[in-house]
Amino acid sequence: MPELRKHYFLDEYCIVATERQQRPSDFKRECEEGRIAKCQFCPGNEEMTPPATAVYKRVGRKIRILKDGQERVKGWTIRCFSNLYPALVPSPSSPERTPWTKLPGYGFHEIIVETPEHEKRLSDFSDEQIELLMSVYKDRISHYREQKDVRYVSLFKNHGAKAGASLAHPHTQLIATPIVPPLLKRELQKIEEIGSCPYCDIIAKECNSKRFVCENDGWVLLAPFYSQTPFELWALPKRHVHYISALDELGLLGTILRDALHRLDKTLENPPYNYMFFQSDNEQYHLNIRIQPKLTIRAGFEKSTDVYINTVAPERAAKYLKNV
Repeated sequence: MPELRKHYFLDEYCIVATERQQRPSDFKRECEEGRIAKCQFCPGNEEMTPPATAVYKRVGRKIRILKDGQERVKGWTIRCFSNLYPALVPSPSSPERTPWTKLPGYGFHEIIVETPEHEKRLSDFSDEQIELLMSVYKDRISHYREQKDVRYVSLFKNHGAKAGASLAHPHTQLIATPIVPPLLKRELQKIEEIGSCPYCDIIAKECNSKRFVCENDGWVLLAPFYSQTPFELWALPKRHVHYISALDELGLLGTILRDALHRLDKTLENPPYNYMFFQSDNEQYHLNIRIQPKLTIRAGFEKSTDVYINTVAPERAAKYLKNV
């Protein structure tokens, strides 16, 4: 029978429609995208993007951090630059006056090209590659966190056209904003009411549940009780850490994220997905990463109620993913 499930600690709900249960094979799809004639993110095409704000280049056994000058840096390992079509900009014009709140579109929007290899999936990264990428995440988030009037830095990856990726070359996006997102505000308000960390409680309870998927020395991976999408996964640090800048062992973060994507790739055959980092300057918050495969459409019911219908119970999803 269908179940109406409440979020762990927010007043939000999802419907687990068990009578409409689907198997992983029901979500398998044909390849959506082929290689375009000239990918602007590939090596040799650096002139097609804005100048790099940071270039991570291997020189001998070390990684050097460079910037584009009059000529673009070649032979890079990871390359960061401003989005050509930014959601927010560092020097916006003043908006016209209206009866409603309208602020200048101030902020930063950066692309992080994860690898020179166009076809490489993050799930296939080596330990060294995935640890470097997490180090770049930490560097770029810390950089924008220090910019004037920035109150939140959103880090996310869209993989596949159905998940919002306009280019197939592996990349992550970062948007620094002058506002704290409403979702994070709701979480922080509730955490202050509770007086303790609900995520620490989630880890303690879910590690012994049917929704537990795997763990390493620093992180746990689970299919959350409140899952908005089929095969949704949460990665949580075992130690209470509120921001990626407070993490010491980035290799453990990288390997749990890679493991999650590997399990999804094998179970669902390279599904489109989004992963998102949730963090806060408030030390009461608990850093977490949410990975949501894009397997269903958010339709009229979801849009009119903000209640998601999930056709795969997280317990069942965890069972499939554990067996990879």
